[in-house]
Amino acid sequence: MDRYEAPRELLPESDSLVGAESLILVDEADREVGHASRARCHEGRGLLHRAFSLFVFNERDEVLIQQRSAGKRLWPLFWSNSCCSHPRRAENMDAAIHRRLYEELGLKCPLHFLFKFKYQAQFDGAGAEHELCSVFIGRCTAPVVRANRTELAAWRWIAPAALDDEMRAGEVHFTPWSIQEWERIRRDHEPAVRALGRG
Repeated sequence: MDRYEAPRELLPESDSLVGAESLILVDEADREVGHASRARCHEGRGLLHRAFSLFVFNERDEVLIQQRSAGKRLWPLFWSNSCCSHPRRAENMDAAIHRRLYEELGLKCPLHFLFKFKYQAQFDGAGAEHELCSVFIGRCTAPVVRANRTELAAWRWIAPAALDDEMRAGEVHFTPWSIQEWERIRRDHEPAVRALGRG
């Protein structure tokens, strides 16, 4: 049975200026071409920028998903993958993924690259995601989630087959990138998921 959890043990609120945070603009080959604020990257149809998505599994092979905070400008209260964000200006991807996993969920675990893809998803006339996104997986044994209250409204562990069913049914709203990523993981990367270390 799926377990729904509201944040209990909370990390302090982030002290970063989210809208002003400088993100890395890239071309379609992932070459850095400049920088822009997070707010500017998500205006209109969006500016192509570097991003990442993480899918974290536990020792029971369940995957952690989160419900985005009601305060999010884009896709508020939609369910999504374990964690997603952006490297900051002058920050490498490895540092960024581990930093954000801990900031958002209080978790630490090895993370393994799976694939990179480009997508554009329009939320409304004023905002969109336009990202070149690197997707990683990891396994945390005996994880204790410490959720950042500025980032998510709730979280839960769910069996992969149950997540497949929820995404197909369409009764629970998921972010567009998480649907694309999960479909590709299930289609092309099941051996990599099974090979994740268990401690």
